[in-house]
Parts: sequence; structure tokens; C-alpha cells
Amino acid sequence: MPTTRETVLTALHARLQPLAALTLCDEVLPERIPTAGLIILRDGQPGEPEVTLSPLRYHYQHRAELEVVVQAGSGRASVFDDLIAAIGTALEADRTLGGLCDWVEPEAPASVDLPVEGAAALKAAVITVVLHYTTTGPLA
Repeated sequence: MPTTRETVLTALHARLQPLAALTLCDEVLPERIPTAGLIILRDGQPGEPEVTLSPLRYHYQHRAELEVVVQAGSGRASVFDDLIAAIGTALEADRTLGGLCDWVEPEAPASVDLPVEGAAALKAAVITVVLHYTTTGPLA
């Protein structure tokens, strides 16, 4: 039986699947970036939970990361901005991931240009997505 953490991360990954960009989970950066872009979901850190007693519950603010990468020629900035906006729209459409989270909150991306020898530079960003959820134990 999957843990609450894994169930929430799987739901986040599924929420991003309909986007035009290729969406991977915990994969290495491929040699070729699709024209529509690439999103790699990283598990991130659950952090220290707040604990309530009676009943015993662990309240997490899990910080998952989305690595967003595009490598389009002259329209790279536009493709990147469109992809970031599409991620925001997808997350805003269901802030609870079907009731699995109390709330899903993306943070603003910090973008960077990554040079690639012999090819167009990559435009990339890491978007931290804070997943608020509750479990019955730290390993549940």
C-alpha cells in the first residue's frame, strides 16, 4: 500500500500529464528536450511536520520540485512562459489534488539560461510546489 506522501506525489504527477510538455518523475535530464518542453518532478523534502494529539496527526508542508526546461530556438522565452503558465493553470484547477491534499501552492520560478555546447541554450527553472497534507504517522 503506498504511503500518503507517494500517493500525493503520484497525484501531482498525474495532474501535470495533460500538459503539452513531456512530464517525467525522478528521471535524469534526457539528451533531447521536446519542442513543447520538459517537466521533471522531484520528490523534494517533506520537512518537519506539525504534530497534533488526540487523534495523533502529522501535518506536512512537503516541498516537491518541478524542473522545467525548454530548448526552442528564437521563441524559447515564449515557450517557457507558456509552459510556466500552463503549470499554474493545471495546479489552480484542483488545489487539493482530488482531496488528497489540504492545499497545493506553487512558488514563483527562478529561471536561468544553461549553455549547451554546439546547441541552443536551455532555459530552465525550478518551481517549488508546497503540498500541505496530513498523515497518521511519519512513515504513513
